[in-house]
Amino acid sequence: MQQVLLVRHGETLWNTEQRIQGQSDSELTKQGIEQARQTGLRLQHLGITHIISSDLGRTQQTAAIIAESCQCQYVTDARLREINMGVLEGRALSSLTQQEEQWRKSLLNGDPAGRIPQGESMEELAQRMREALEATRSLPTGSRPVLISHGIALGCLLGTLLGLPAWAERRLRLRNCSVSRVDYQSSSWLAEGWIVESTGDIAHLSAPALDELKA
Repeated sequence: MQQVLLVRHGETLWNTEQRIQGQSDSELTKQGIEQARQTGLRLQHLGITHIISSDLGRTQQTAAIIAESCQCQYVTDARLREINMGVLEGRALSSLTQQEEQWRKSLLNGDPAGRIPQGESMEELAQRMREALEATRSLPTGSRPVLISHGIALGCLLGTLLGLPAWAERRLRLRNCSVSRVDYQSSSWLAEGWIVESTGDIAHLSAPALDELKA
């Protein structure tokens, strides 16, 4: 059975300012750095063999801290990037026009045609996230990888593993530095393939973490 842990990056300045990040970037806050440190402490005794991070700065910063605790190098995979939020990247939520807010909500509220101008659709996001997850199956037997990614990206991946369409309404809360787990298994009780074991666990964090809808 292949076990894969999924971690969202630590809190960033733009998270606290409720700015849309997408594939733009913002540094981790002091709280975000501490969240990453605490996540590393949680993972360091779990036999982590590979850490694979989105190539965006906030995930790489999180990955580097976790990698130090786990005594494991990290590599990057651009397929783990957050969804491209197009013309809304860098904008504060409070500054959006009614139409712009409708574009944003179309990615969250189950609109099959949802897309921000110059951005990605949820279907496109789901395809590349699933490819990144499937790539872990080629790792050596006994590997225990961690994928470090983003709120919308991980929510979309987990939703599709549960059989929901990529554009389904957002129903999973994945806070900064939350840990989720998925397993690939053959079972007499469950359909063969990826099984969602747990989502959004923040028991290792000592302070409240922000919800992914503020990412």
